[in-house]
Formats: sequence, structure tokens, C-alpha cells
Amino acid sequence: MGMRAAIVVGATGLAGSSLVEQLCENDEYVSVTVIARRTPTFKHPKLEVKIRDFDRLEEQDIAFAHELYCCLGTTIKKAGSRKAFEKVDFEYPLAIASLAKNRGIPHFLVITAMGANESSPFYYNRVKGKLEHDLMELGLQQLSIIRPSLLVGERNEFRLGEKVGEKVLKLAKPLLIGPLKRFRAIEASQVAKAMMIIALHGKQQLVTIYPSHELAISAFPETAEEDVSRETLFNWDKVKKADSLHEEEKVNRDVVIDREKYTIHDKVVDKEVHFRPDDKE
Repeated sequence: MGMRAAIVVGATGLAGSSLVEQLCENDEYVSVTVIARRTPTFKHPKLEVKIRDFDRLEEQDIAFAHELYCCLGTTIKKAGSRKAFEKVDFEYPLAIASLAKNRGIPHFLVITAMGANESSPFYYNRVKGKLEHDLMELGLQQLSIIRPSLLVGERNEFRLGEKVGEKVLKLAKPLLIGPLKRFRAIEASQVAKAMMIIALHGKQQLVTIYPSHELAISAFPETAEEDVSRETLFNWDKVKKADSLHEEEKVNRDVVIDREKYTIHDKVVDKEVHFRPDDKE
């Protein structure tokens, strides 16, 4: 069993909620802390929930952890404006990463988007691209950027645009082969699983970007089967060493038997058996 601690922000979203559940069920983690604006429905003995206003987050709100997973994300429609959208998808993740750096958290993992690029013609991708750029400039100990395609799964809220996109990609999936495979929708639970695998077994380098098609095939390393051969079960070296002992080092081969109790006081061996004189008839 491991002794790792993790912090998750954005734990009430599609990927974040799945990540929290998987972290709590993983034996490598003994502590999972969620920093959220509302209480998640999931409960677990390993889980600690801190309800915070992200506009007033302070360094002491973030305890030390081995990883900080940032799953924050919204839509312009839900946020209400571009300014509000940028606050959730850009300002909060960057501020949290800065606090994590100050607290000495060695690994920051963040979900952005496939196509994230500061020069993208699409506003959403530009914001995500700017976030990636500024996180790289921050000088974190280790940064893993997660770029999924359209996330699918059971949401608590209805998002028309994503539902339409999900259906379109589902119909188009047989056609998305070869280089087009990277555009396939991906289950949020698989993204969460991939993030945990990256934290535990991923590349040990300063900055790594993980595209959606790599996330989709991410799996835990196979555990090697235990060797149960006779050579493992028995220590033949000890047996050989015992056979080579000098005669004077061996146990006395004479055996004494108490007929009244029929108790053997020494090891039974292959020499002649003697009885006490008073036991003879």
C-alpha cells in the first residue's frame, strides 16, 4: 500500500468527480483532498473536502500533496460571459498552480483541450493555449498537460452543444480511423484513469503534453506473476549446506524413549534405539 496524497480542484465536474472516486479506491493513495465551491455527493473515508471561494484562495488552503489535479472547466454559456469563462478556465488554474508551486507540490496535472493554441481561430482553444503557455512559464517542478477530445459521460447538467457533438462523433466514429482517430470522443472516466496513471507511472520530465488518443489507450502496467517454482518455495542451498556439516556438529543420533509417557525427547534418527535399564522386563 502506498502513502501518497492528492489534491483535486474541479472535483464536481465530469472528469473531476470520476477522478476523485478512482483516487479514493486506489491503494497508492491514503489521502485525497477536494477543494471545491460546493460539496460533492461522493463520500469516502480517505476524502477531505474544503469548501472555498476560489477568488480568495490562500496558500494555507493548499496542504502538501504529491500531485495536484486541476480539472476546472466551464462553458461561456454557463459562465455567463467571456470574462467569467476566463476566470474559471484561465485565472483560477494559473493561481492554483502558483500556490501549489509555493507549497512545494512536485507535480501539477491540468486538463486543457485538444487543439489548445494561443493562435487558434477559436476563442475556447486560445484561452486553453494561453493557460498552457503561462503554466509552462511558471516554472513548476513537473507539469502534465491533458488534452482530451470531447468528454462524454453522465453529467448532472444538460449541455446541448456537447450532447449534439457527442452524437455526431458517435455516428462518425467508424470513419475516424488513422490520423483522424485523435478526434474521437473520450469517456471522462478514461481521462481520469489516464491522469492517475500519468501521476504514478508517467514520464519524468519537466513538461509533458498528453493528446487524447494517448489518453484513450492508457492503462496500468501489468503486474508480473509471482514465481512459485520449487526453487522459490524451497531454499535448496540451505539443504545442501546442512548435508555438508561435520559429524560432530550433527544432532546426537541416540534416542531415549520414556515408555510411561511415550514422549520422544530428541529427533528420531536411523541408529539403534536404547531403553533405560529400569524399563526392561
